[in-house]
Amino acid sequence: MEIMTLLKQYVKTKWLARRFSSREQLVKWQEAQVRVMLSRILPASPFYRKRLGTPEQWRQMEPVDKKCMMGHFDELNTCGIKKEEAFTIALKAETTRDFTPQLNGVTVGLSSGTSGNRGLFLVGPQEQAKWAGVILAKALPGQLWSTHRIAFFLRANSNLYTAVNRRRIQFSFFDLQIPLDQHLDYLNQYQPTVVVAPASMLRMLATAQRQGKLRISPIKVISVAEVLDPLDQTYIAEVFGQIVHQIYQCTEGLLAVSCSHGTLHVNEDLVVVEKEYLDEQKERFFPIITDFSRTTQPIIRYRLNDILTEKRSPCPCGSVFMALESIEGRADDLFVFRHEHEARWISVFPDFIRRAVITSSDAIEEYTVRQLSYEQVEVALLMKNGEGPSMREQERVRQSLERVIADQQGQLPAIVFAPYKLNLGTKKLRRVERMFVPGEQAIN
Repeated sequence: MEIMTLLKQYVKTKWLARRFSSREQLVKWQEAQVRVMLSRILPASPFYRKRLGTPEQWRQMEPVDKKCMMGHFDELNTCGIKKEEAFTIALKAETTRDFTPQLNGVTVGLSSGTSGNRGLFLVGPQEQAKWAGVILAKALPGQLWSTHRIAFFLRANSNLYTAVNRRRIQFSFFDLQIPLDQHLDYLNQYQPTVVVAPASMLRMLATAQRQGKLRISPIKVISVAEVLDPLDQTYIAEVFGQIVHQIYQCTEGLLAVSCSHGTLHVNEDLVVVEKEYLDEQKERFFPIITDFSRTTQPIIRYRLNDILTEKRSPCPCGSVFMALESIEGRADDLFVFRHEHEARWISVFPDFIRRAVITSSDAIEEYTVRQLSYEQVEVALLMKNGEGPSMREQERVRQSLERVIADQQGQLPAIVFAPYKLNLGTKKLRRVERMFVPGEQAIN
């Protein structure tokens, strides 16, 4: 039964990608899908039934966030699963590294907790099959009957991911908690056609490939789970000779996948994305998502704290689905400084910091920038010669960062330099990161 669901979803996803000729047509179709979904979940979800009112009013509902969802988990999900028992099975899977057990036939997963608290997600068997159909249609090169060997590097495996295993499609999970050196022999034997991994692991794989320790020729390379920094993107693409594609997925759903041109498109055949703009130019926004493909753990007007940048120019692929220029990072990676003249605070987007560093010198191989306090920013650089930066290179980076902060009228912090430490792949790489929590008055 589930294989038929997968196949139907695969065909539907391929067909829908070509069906819509305008945004107006897409939005009208989305509205109908949301209404159908609400008619199914409202009788089974006391949380949304109380919060929402009638299906026609769904856009007026106060947005939900992770804290709210976890606080009302028991009455929000539609299959009667209690948070305590879900956490128990999810934590046991994390400890034993056996991710096959389910709860009443439902896959239970645990987010990595990079936003401050860990979140649970529930996926029913039909949703799991549909997810597999969508991911195969959107991310798999060629047709469904093509032969592929997929290497998937993640912190935790899931029944959700192994659902893509089919006769011609082999799936192999590589645990990020195991050092890369212990994976290399099997990778060379397995010869994956598709490699899916966080950007930091893709970078390490590319380095091993360049050193001759790894000898693979994937026809598709996909970055997941971390912000794909332009510096890493260029390096990985050069080593493997492939466009670096992206899959944007989190606890709340499969949100976006790259097209054949490498442009990240929101999966608007699955979700409605409303925008909470963060700048006057209306380019950067927090997404408020409503997923009309999920019913076990409904996602309705869920506010993410990821900062997304919309792509203004049309994608050559011709899709009417929203295109993203980048996923900048989380709201808690906004750098915050005192205003240079007034008694208020200013924020600097992670992308401004990122570009200030990578445009200051072509010799930079890797970097991290961490705001330690209002008055101090720490920069770590690894140069292409394998050594630390010279005084001249440090000064270029310092001036570039100061220029960006000054442009926003922020008080200039002390910019200090530290040795670059290699990220080992078990923790999400955040090249731009704020290391402290500002007071409430600092949040714009």
